[in-house]
Amino acid sequence: MLYYIIILIVVLDFGWTQYLAYRNRKLMTPIIPEKLKGIYDQEKYNCQQAYQKENSRFGIYTSLLSFIIILVVLSFGLFGWLDNYLRGYIESPMLLTLAFVGVVYVINEIVSLPFEYYSTFVIEEKFGFNKSSLKTFWFDQLKGLLLTIVLGGGILTLILWIFGNLGEYWWLYAWGAITVFSLVMTFLYSDIIVPLFNKQSPLEDGELRKAIEEFAKRADFSLKNIYVMDASKRSTKGNAYFTGFGSKKRIVLFDTLIKDLTTEEIVAVLAHEIGHYKKKHIVKQMIISVFYTGAMLFILSLFLNSQPLAEALGGSYTSFHLGIIAFSILFTPISLVLGLFTNVLSRKNEYEADTFAANFGLSDGLVGGLKKLSVDSLSNLNPDDLYVFFYYSHPTLLQRIKHLGA
Repeated sequence: MLYYIIILIVVLDFGWTQYLAYRNRKLMTPIIPEKLKGIYDQEKYNCQQAYQKENSRFGIYTSLLSFIIILVVLSFGLFGWLDNYLRGYIESPMLLTLAFVGVVYVINEIVSLPFEYYSTFVIEEKFGFNKSSLKTFWFDQLKGLLLTIVLGGGILTLILWIFGNLGEYWWLYAWGAITVFSLVMTFLYSDIIVPLFNKQSPLEDGELRKAIEEFAKRADFSLKNIYVMDASKRSTKGNAYFTGFGSKKRIVLFDTLIKDLTTEEIVAVLAHEIGHYKKKHIVKQMIISVFYTGAMLFILSLFLNSQPLAEALGGSYTSFHLGIIAFSILFTPISLVLGLFTNVLSRKNEYEADTFAANFGLSDGLVGGLKKLSVDSLSNLNPDDLYVFFYYSHPTLLQRIKHLGA
């Protein structure tokens, strides 16, 4: 029964995601919708539709392949087979789980790598977005692999030790360890992780830095760390983000953003990011994330010693890794519902951050900046409402323009 429930969840999840994607595709049209006139011209709109079609077609192929692979793995009990095979060579439960996760991770990377390569060097290249060289691409893959081994392997090893040594309430200790790890990474992300992939340089003195500092002063926001990141080495798409707390907080501007937007528009975009901080959205989201993690670990603790679940995956013995896989599949419907609430809250926060910027007279600058960022990245500005409701963490551009206009 559990086996068939797992298969049913996988099938329904695939069917639901494809249905929503189909609804998005139905709205594609060679004629500019009335509500997008003045944002896209006909030439740029045609390019956007072609870009959307390419990505939609590519998404179908990748999703279908993933669906077929997981069905084959579940139907033939390959998770259980791998577990039994590794048990013939490894006795330690901790090493067994690390080896199992390592093998699954490597296989997943081997399968997904050609698709990532195609997306970068065919689709993104075709539409003028890709600036990454082959050397940069392969070094990114290597550095990502090493980070996964060091950070992912490290935290997994710690959780396995807690699971094996701290008894029934291991999940509470694991919850604490993951929370501390997340907080440390939040503080050190820009100092340790980002430099492995991108160069960050302090924003030079000049009109832009002066305008940003003047706004920060008006907004009663202490800001000393303003950096520019060389995002153009990989893509032409622009962005900016805020990270850290206290003396570690910093604003990072993509060099592509500085190139494409005016000073007023950049200040407006940063005002939006500062609005998230002033409205305590970052702290609230971290608190929600902490409790969400705790709830997931508690539910996971109920799965790890289930012999029927291990057998449903083709295993002969209960194990940490088989319990995680069964949990991740069975949790999918709950995750979908919880994701709805998370996205609703996130969209609410985006509106509040927009309002914060607008209250400083930056509404026009923010609208102008958002339009440029959306058009330059060929964003889909006419998505299906149900798709937006389930998957969008941000309101659509038109929704934000309407809100700012009000």
